[in-house]
Amino acid sequence: MNHLEGQTSPYLLQHVHNPVDWHPWSPEALSKAKELDRPIFLSIGYAACHWCHVMERESFEDEAIAEFLNQHFVCIKVDREERPDLDEIYMNAVQLLTGSGGWPLSVFLMPNLEPFVGGTYFPPRDMHGRPGFLSLLRKVEEAWRTRRNEIERAGADLTRGLETIAAGGKSEEQDGIVGRPEQARAVAELTRRFDGQWGGFGHAPKFPPHGAVNLLLREHHRTGETIPVQMARLTLDRMATGGMYDQIGGGFARYSVDEAWLVPHFEKMLYDQALLIPVYTDAWLLTRRPLYRRVVEETLDFVRREMTGTEGGLYSSIDADSEGVEGKFYVWSPGEVRKVLGEEDGAQLCRAYGISDEGNFEGKSIPNFLHGTLEQQAETAGVDETALSARLAPLRRRLLVARGERVRPGTDDKILTAWNGLMITAFCRAHQALGRDEDLDSATRAAEFVLGNLRDGGRLRASWRDGKAPLNAYLDDHAFLARGLLDLYESSFARRWLDAAAEIADNLVERFEDPDRGGFFFTSVDHESLLVRTRSIHDGALPAGSGVAAEILLRLAGHLDDSRFRDAALRTLRALHSNVEQAPSAFASLLVASELAAAPPVQIAIVAERRDAGADALLAEVRRRFLPNRIVALATETDDREGLALLSGRHPLEGKATAYVCRDYACDTPTLSPGDLGAALDR
Repeated sequence: MNHLEGQTSPYLLQHVHNPVDWHPWSPEALSKAKELDRPIFLSIGYAACHWCHVMERESFEDEAIAEFLNQHFVCIKVDREERPDLDEIYMNAVQLLTGSGGWPLSVFLMPNLEPFVGGTYFPPRDMHGRPGFLSLLRKVEEAWRTRRNEIERAGADLTRGLETIAAGGKSEEQDGIVGRPEQARAVAELTRRFDGQWGGFGHAPKFPPHGAVNLLLREHHRTGETIPVQMARLTLDRMATGGMYDQIGGGFARYSVDEAWLVPHFEKMLYDQALLIPVYTDAWLLTRRPLYRRVVEETLDFVRREMTGTEGGLYSSIDADSEGVEGKFYVWSPGEVRKVLGEEDGAQLCRAYGISDEGNFEGKSIPNFLHGTLEQQAETAGVDETALSARLAPLRRRLLVARGERVRPGTDDKILTAWNGLMITAFCRAHQALGRDEDLDSATRAAEFVLGNLRDGGRLRASWRDGKAPLNAYLDDHAFLARGLLDLYESSFARRWLDAAAEIADNLVERFEDPDRGGFFFTSVDHESLLVRTRSIHDGALPAGSGVAAEILLRLAGHLDDSRFRDAALRTLRALHSNVEQAPSAFASLLVASELAAAPPVQIAIVAERRDAGADALLAEVRRRFLPNRIVALATETDDREGLALLSGRHPLEGKATAYVCRDYACDTPTLSPGDLGAALDR
């Protein structure tokens, strides 16, 4: 065994028997590099990464490669999901060096942690004009011995580039504030890049554009323009009917390798489910399209069934591979379908989901609707779409049971605070719109798990597995969890969730804010010292921590009338203004926060003698609408309201449940009628 034994990361544990003498990132490994004066080979990946598995099999299990690595390098293996701080620094370095990035990330560092050579996947030996890993190792080792001065200059130059990236943005005094002009420019930018045939933006590969679709739905709500919602609908329709959505079991794969959303990169990440569920929920509220509701419910059920631990914590990912083959778990031949369903039912399902003898992925078929939507198929067959959907549902369930008997892909069962926070929001947003109690229960269990296991003396930890939570939390952990807890408060109205969100937000401002420039660092002031201290500003696969932090601080300020929270959010919107001007569509999460800053959110307070049918009717009137910029509180006369500005001085009229609506610093007449409340909200 190497030095990875006893680590919490399933990804690191996958490498524990490699002949490479791997170390985790640790003071001991870094000291060893200095003492031996050896370069560090840093390999960063994650458990669900297909090409990480390939490079392990080809190179890290190769005795000759391992021997060379062990003789000339200190080898460090990192799970990017546990250490996003390291991943961001060295991914930026590889992108500066090569113009692109990805995983596995392969970087060579000097003992002072400055990078000087890097790339992603390398085959073990030279092939097809691509340098082999062993050749690269020999060249790096030779350069380390013979051209050390060149390496040191290259490392210093690259580090200066990383420092420039980390600094990002101008000072607060020189900038305006992110607002409506940047929102409009972001929508215009998305419109120019829109794929009018398949939806989404740009060319393959296509990642689910949750932030972009969110902006388009909000633009439609704000302006009434139809083009943004049309772009959103086409994108959501194509994703939901393609192969990137698991038509049998629910849930989305990480991305599509083609423009049509047909062939996925099969791993399923918790964060994709968490970020797409609210978008499909909002689209359902706007359009009442049954497809969107089905996608939301099936994806929630998938997360509950396959990505939830016994105590309620939510797992990180499900692998792309099973039995060493990418996608094997998910694809079907017509014969396999008929064996499960019989000739008649099997033929109908194959027609509906495009499962053919020709196949659409390596000789088999990924179930999809790209050959014709359910609506089109129903019309062709002369039946009602609802009836056809009802006919297919039990057939899908039978296939799901049969698929469960196959060799399952591996599950990365570590529990990440940030991603659990995102999924708590997803459960809550769906519960508010659809009213399913099981979704609120799942959100509550996840929140209880995280607060019970990933909070240490009031401070958060980043990752938990097997009773261990060794890592300091990041900005994303604080921002995403605080938002999830506030969403849980606005779902259940239990005061403890609001108090926990406020406590985490206090910690966020105190330990992560840049006191000189505004905005937030990705790591806390007391975090391990790294090569640079980065700032999380651009959206990527995850929304930027700075954007979500600004949003949650503004929402909490509305609930608590806390100027400290609001001021910190406004400093962020000023500090990043110049960045947003350059590429507004890369800042979707910050643009969401800017809407809350431009005008106070619609404030809705419902008060009652007790939680009764009258209060629930008023709440249902609120929840059946797409109201993206709102804050909601509900309390009975016996609830603790101390410090809650939204509920201060408000009591039920005539002893009945009463709703108070305020916007733009003015309040409507309190109402007892759901109809009157709806009219007030629609103005």
